[in-house]
Amino acid sequence: MLSQEMIDRIIDEAFDVLGTIGLQFEHPKALALLGEHGQRIDRAAERAYLSRDFVERAIQSAPKRFSIWNITGDRSIEVGGDNVTYDPGSAAIKMLEVDGKVRPSTSADYIRLARLVHQLQNIRASSTSLVPSDVPIEVSDFYRLYLAVQNCDKPVVTGLFREESFPATLEIMTIVRGSEKEAVEKPMAIFDACPSSPLRWSVLTSESIMQCARHGLPSEIISVPLTGATGPVTISGTLVVHTAENLAGIALAQAVRPGAPVVYGGAPCIMDMRAGQTPFGSLETYMIDCAYAQIGKTFGFPIHSYMGLSDSKLVDSQAGSETAMGVILAALAGVNIVSGVGILDFITCQSLEKLVIDNELCGMAYRLIDGIRHRHEKMAIDFLPEAVKAGHFLGHPTTLKLFREEGYMPGKAVDRASAPQGGGGPSDYQRAQTIVKELLAREPFHLAPEKVRELDKVVLREAKEFGMEALPAFAG
Repeated sequence: MLSQEMIDRIIDEAFDVLGTIGLQFEHPKALALLGEHGQRIDRAAERAYLSRDFVERAIQSAPKRFSIWNITGDRSIEVGGDNVTYDPGSAAIKMLEVDGKVRPSTSADYIRLARLVHQLQNIRASSTSLVPSDVPIEVSDFYRLYLAVQNCDKPVVTGLFREESFPATLEIMTIVRGSEKEAVEKPMAIFDACPSSPLRWSVLTSESIMQCARHGLPSEIISVPLTGATGPVTISGTLVVHTAENLAGIALAQAVRPGAPVVYGGAPCIMDMRAGQTPFGSLETYMIDCAYAQIGKTFGFPIHSYMGLSDSKLVDSQAGSETAMGVILAALAGVNIVSGVGILDFITCQSLEKLVIDNELCGMAYRLIDGIRHRHEKMAIDFLPEAVKAGHFLGHPTTLKLFREEGYMPGKAVDRASAPQGGGGPSDYQRAQTIVKELLAREPFHLAPEKVRELDKVVLREAKEFGMEALPAFAG
């Protein structure tokens, strides 16, 4: 996507931005910490000017790979290199029903989504990807994690809505792991931290980065400059802002604790000036994503992006084409955490049926990056005499042994059967509806009952302040 010369120019200009324009840090402790590390601070303007030397030291100290673990702590995913992991992503506030109607999401919706993700093999991480409307917004951040760890055994991409929520969030992870030491040594979650473009770090975002770094938990920077709106109108200019915001977050994390794990990420987007919208499924948005992946990999960082989603309002051909384009490009770009499968309508709506279909797209992407392998010393000549005599390879031992490895075998969401007599057949959306019902009818993942009771106590204790006296019917 970018030439090496252009990458170098974008990085150099981002360093100039950090040192001459600086960034606004609204958190006094963030400003004070950066000042203690010798950076120029304008306290009246809440601005920090970061030197190239300081940021380059932070780049060196930030880990280039780390692991996140499943809820039971017996399997891990390496985040870094060209390893690719898909997750449902973001914090949607709406749920798409099978009849096409949309309504506010609930705890029951999130539980169904998490149970589905638990069984979809190509979606290798979970996320707190729905915000339930049936609990106070003040507790909805850690409440989502509370639901996640009970209903899916995969690592979780999550985040805070309030800086006061971090202690309860850490307590939830500690209960699940058995100790805070285990929660840190085997982190089950990555925490999103979203700077406000252009070049501003809120109290919440700074606090999230600092708390995670202090405890050794992974952060994921979600820089969101929008071309012509909160970033320059050119893609290259927007990449400069995105680079500067990511480097500032990494520098802050390393100032707290050298070696703190951080993912270089974001959700930058082209701006559609006609509609006044941010099309996350557009080609230009994916171009920005692939370009910043190149920049982040130049530093050696793990990479995150939103690339498995659609702006369509329904699970239709637009949803399929936008999602497929993003899923494939992310895999080819070596993005490590790819968020957004299942998502529609500018990252505001989730669909269980889309999630099932997207799972197959992710499987195809994994097959693509697995490449074409040289499995034998001779690729064909050793097998040809026998096959020529038989007239086919169907019964050959190598065929029986390797056909499942050479070709991805999709599930029932993908139609590869012969057409029934008279033509027709169910659509992919109808097939996905059937699969959703089948998967949700299976025995779900269960956390140990004693841990669930402890988690219930934490949520009710914290929620009582905001008028929540009991858990929603599907939560406990």
